[in-house]
Amino acid sequence: MWAERRPGVPLELHTVTAAEAADLVRAGTVDAAVARLPIDRTGLHAIPLYTETTVVVVPKEHVVTAADEVTVADLADEIVLRTGDDTLDWPGGPPGRAAEYAPPTTAEAVEIVAAGVGVLVVPQSLARLHHRRDLTYRPLVDAPGSGVALTWPDAENSDLMEEFIGIVRGR
Repeated sequence: MWAERRPGVPLELHTVTAAEAADLVRAGTVDAAVARLPIDRTGLHAIPLYTETTVVVVPKEHVVTAADEVTVADLADEIVLRTGDDTLDWPGGPPGRAAEYAPPTTAEAVEIVAAGVGVLVVPQSLARLHHRRDLTYRPLVDAPGSGVALTWPDAENSDLMEEFIGIVRGR
């Protein structure tokens, strides 16, 4: 859409961590970001875009794979890896038993699950991003979802930003 409307204006995409997104917008390093909620909205506008399904990532031979979907209670006896970049908000605390080691990133946690140590609960897009042939995932039906929003500086919008926001909103 952007390229059709503004062929002479490049749209550069940068991969950043969930924790970095809002700060990069505030600092002016990027003009806008797709960020996982919740974020500190100080100095920012935000448009909620969607809520992503939460899944549990397991080895292909894990008992969880026998079901099409699982519940938090199904993970009660599982060792669940909790990563440093986890964005899920667990009102009653995360499921399962916490592993002794908390990997700093989702990528590292996926490697640990592939080694047969524990399971991982993440938004579905992260499970897809870190897909491996020896792992699979199942929806965790009663888990909190992961909200995703477009965020940009809380200032007067340029014409280009107004047009970008319009595209995101489907105009």
